[in-house]
Amino acid sequence: MEFLNRLLGIDPNYIIIGLIALFFTLEQIMGSPFNFQKRAHHLLQNVLFQIVLVGINIFFVTFQVFSIDWLNNNGVGLLYLFELPIWAKLIVSVAFYDITAYWIHRATHKIPLLWRFHRVHHSDTTMDSSTVFRFHPIELTMVFGLGNIVTAAVFGTDVFSMALYYFILYIFFFFEHANLNYPKWLNSTFGLIFVMPDHHRVHHQQDQFYTDSNYADIFILWDRIFGTFKTMPLEKMKFGLVEFEDDNKQTFLYLIKSPFINIKRTTSAPDKRTPTTLKK
Repeated sequence: MEFLNRLLGIDPNYIIIGLIALFFTLEQIMGSPFNFQKRAHHLLQNVLFQIVLVGINIFFVTFQVFSIDWLNNNGVGLLYLFELPIWAKLIVSVAFYDITAYWIHRATHKIPLLWRFHRVHHSDTTMDSSTVFRFHPIELTMVFGLGNIVTAAVFGTDVFSMALYYFILYIFFFFEHANLNYPKWLNSTFGLIFVMPDHHRVHHQQDQFYTDSNYADIFILWDRIFGTFKTMPLEKMKFGLVEFEDDNKQTFLYLIKSPFINIKRTTSAPDKRTPTTLKK
C-alpha cells in the first residue's frame, strides 16, 4: 500500500508526459498498421487541448475532490453498507468508476447535445497516441468529471480509488489509441476482459454502426454484457467522421468551437467506404 501511495502521489501531468513521449516515440520507430503523415503537426494540434484542460483543472479538480470528500465524510454510497478489505474496495471502486464512464460514454453518442462535444474526439481521421488529448475540455470536466462525483455519491468511491482509476485509465488510453502493431492473440486472451487496441479502433471507425459500439475504457466486459461489443477487420477501418474530413476542420481552433456549430452528422454509404491507408 505504501508503494501505491507513492505511485499515485506522482503528479498526473508527469505520468501523461511520460506516456505520450513513450508511445509517440514507439510510433515513429516501430512498425505501425496505418500510414499517416505530418505527425508533428498532428501532435501539436492535439496537445493544445491538453494545455487548455490543465488550466481548467486547476479549479475543477479542487471542486471534484472537495465534493467526493464531503460525500465520503457523510457516509454516502453503497460501499458504506459493507466491510471490505482495502484491496477489494480498490478493485471494486475502479470497476465502479469504469462502468459509470461506460454509461456516460454511451449517452454522449445518443444525446445530441453531448455528441456535439464528444464528436471532437471522434473527428480525428489519423488516430494515434496524441488522439488521447483530443477531447473538448467542457466534456471532460462537465460531463465525465461530474460523472466521477455521481459515482462517489451512488457507490461510495473515494478520491484515492479515483486516482488509481485514472492511473490505469491513462495507460489504457495510450495503449488503445497508439498507431502500433499489436499481436492478435491479445484479443482472444486479455481481450476477453479488458479493452484492447483492436476493440477501440472499431469504436473510431467512421461508420456509425461501429462508432456506436465498444464504449468501455478499461473493462470490455461492459460491452460484452450490455450488447454493444463489435469487431471488424483492421484493413476495413477508416477513422474519423465524414463531416470533419477537410483539413481545415482538423485544427484546434475549429474543433474547440465546433460544438457550438450546427454540423449535420453524415455516414458513408457501405459501398463508398475507403479504408484508412494501411502500411505495406
